[in-house]
Parts: sequence; structure tokens; C-alpha cells
Amino acid sequence: MDLGLKGKGVIVTGASKGIGRAIALAFAAEGAHVAICARGAEALESTRAEIAKLGGKVHAATCDVGNGAALNAFLDGAHAALGRVDVLINNPSGFGVTDNEEGWAASLAVDVMAPVRATWKVVPWLEAQGGGAVIHISSISGMEASLPGVAAYAAVKAALISHSKSMAMELAPKGIRVNCIAPGSIDFPGGFWENVHKENKAFYDMVLSSIPFGRMGKPEEVANAVVFLASTKASWVSGVLLPVDGVQHKGNL
Repeated sequence: MDLGLKGKGVIVTGASKGIGRAIALAFAAEGAHVAICARGAEALESTRAEIAKLGGKVHAATCDVGNGAALNAFLDGAHAALGRVDVLINNPSGFGVTDNEEGWAASLAVDVMAPVRATWKVVPWLEAQGGGAVIHISSISGMEASLPGVAAYAAVKAALISHSKSMAMELAPKGIRVNCIAPGSIDFPGGFWENVHKENKAFYDMVLSSIPFGRMGKPEEVANAVVFLASTKASWVSGVLLPVDGVQHKGNL
């Protein structure tokens, strides 16, 4: 299926590993030009090289998205390098899994204010192209009560869901669609769940037992949903929260 993404300019924040990397590669495979950022230079360069092999333009820069000035500079550089911006994917998380000042500060800066600031910045560029798509990567943790100690992570992921719905309504007259993806537990090398498996297998197994399919998700499975939502095939889909979780979240809403 041709998703109509060839030649489009796509920005993916937090894209050196895991879900972000898979999203960036999926867009590049569709013929899009891609800009990525992350804090770690080595993994970022590895992903940039993978994207470049797929043939489109690629721009990569190290960036702490929780720093407003740094994020702004990255976005300006991405716009200049790609020549156009049609899609913004807000992916990174501060993983505020401690219920203290540090956990909340990291979560608010990275999970909330970075997507908010990036949306402010990119919306005029999308409007100039006649429309576009913004997608927030939230979590099923934002849809239900949190586990002990991770209230900050759950709260900011819920805020992302709310922000995406409000922006969907506000930006629809400009031809800009805003949606939100809520991944479940996604396992990949060097990721959160791989570390949990090594350090606390009992907890890993407990979470695994809650997934009817009997396995963790893969980054590529999230990426496939993101690419579809950003494409012209989803032209009448906006304001949606889409869990990608193998029925890990079991509520009706």
C-alpha cells in the first residue's frame, strides 16, 4: 500500500533507540525525509547511518529535548535540512519512575513540555504545507492508575493524551491532524524491559502474564501504527488515542 509519504519531511524526537528508531526507519522506508535527535551521540549516529541507507535525506543532531533552547535549535536545523516539515512525532520520555522532585521534573520537562514546545514550533510549518500530522507517543500507563512509585510517569502520559485531543480540535481548521499512540510494554535490546528482565525477573514475568498474547510488543509494531496515522490513508482520523499493546490495557475506554 502506498501511504503517500514519499518526499515528506518527518521529525522524530528521541529516535536513536527502541520505538523512536523504529518509527524513523519506518518513515524512511516509505520514502520520507527524516530528522532525528537524541542525547546519546553514538546510538544516534548508528541510526542516522541506517536511515541514510534507505535513500532519503536524513538530519541528526544530539539534543536534550527537555531544554527548550536546545529543542528549538534542533527543530530549526531539521527544517532547514529537510526543506519542509509535514509530520512531527513526539517520542521521548524522561522515565520519571521515582515519585520525588527529580522524577516529576524529568517527566514534566521531557514528556510534557518538549511535545508542547515542539508542537508550537512546528505547527506553522505544517500549515505552510497545507496541513500535516502531529503524533504524541504516550503510554497505556496514562490510561489507568499507576504502579507504586511511578505516579509521575503515568500523570504526564495522561497529560499528553489530553493535549493531543485539545490540539486535534484546535488545529483541524488548519488541516493538521493530531493523534496519540499508547504503547504497552515494548521490549528491545538495551531498553527498559530488557533491564527489568535482568534485574527483576519476577516483576517482568508478572507484567508478561497480563498480556493475552503472551509476549511483549516490538518497536516495529508501534512504528507501523504511527506511520499509518501520519499518512494520507488516515486523513479522517484525528483526536484518537490508539493503544498498541496486545490487549495489555483492558478497560473499555
